Amino acid sequence: MHIVSAPVVSVRHAAVAYGGRTVLRDVSLSVAPGAVVALLGANGSGKSTLIRTLLRLVPLAGGEIDLFGVPQQRFRQWARIGYVPQRVGVTGGVPATVGEVVASGRLARRGVLRPPRAADREAVRAALADVDLADRIGDPVATLSGGQQQRVLIARALAGQPDLLVLDEATAGVDAASQEAFAQTLGRFAGRGGTVLLVAHELGPLQPLIDTAVVVHEGRIAHSGAVPEPAGHHADPGHDHVHPHAEEPVGGLCVAPTDRMAAN
Repeated sequence: MHIVSAPVVSVRHAAVAYGGRTVLRDVSLSVAPGAVVALLGANGSGKSTLIRTLLRLVPLAGGEIDLFGVPQQRFRQWARIGYVPQRVGVTGGVPATVGEVVASGRLARRGVLRPPRAADREAVRAALADVDLADRIGDPVATLSGGQQQRVLIARALAGQPDLLVLDEATAGVDAASQEAFAQTLGRFAGRGGTVLLVAHELGPLQPLIDTAVVVHEGRIAHSGAVPEPAGHHADPGHDHVHPHAEEPVGGLCVAPTDRMAAN
């Protein structure tokens, strides 16, 4: 008997409003296990709001969301989701080493009151190796570059061994070397069967990993499918931004993994 896995993310006719202003309207999206999905769109289009709504950081005004087949309001297995927010201070001003920051990503798995065990320490080492920072485990985070600090945040999410990795503009403003390292990290995560949902303004080295691009325009899903080709001045040499704005309404979509996983 063929068993069909439930979508990792299922959004049905979602609406979100801030202060009486509608930010998302009638958004439907289904992300299958193992898919790598990019949410694209202009600043203010609603793509980051959609991510935060999935994580219950922003309340729904209408519609429904399921996570791993469970209605969002009843979902409790948050350790299955690793989240990397838009660039923020890695330590919140508190001195900490790279290893300490990454170890905080294990709290959802082991609980706050339980001391770290061998499995926790191994998960931290593996996550840092995944972002090519294993040799910096004992260094103060403040001594790292901005791109390296962002990779520490990604390692913190990976240390929790999530099934779904959610990233909000994780590569914005980081150097080219860190973008390449980030792409390799995501490729390995996806190759192990992980699901990725990321917000991006430009894809750069991430583009070959993307199964489906979803364009959010003025609070609605305007496109789903292949990454749209740049047009106009965006197609000029040296301009690698991917942020299409033309609206092409679709009612809903289902995003599934490609043969990329089989190749890994």
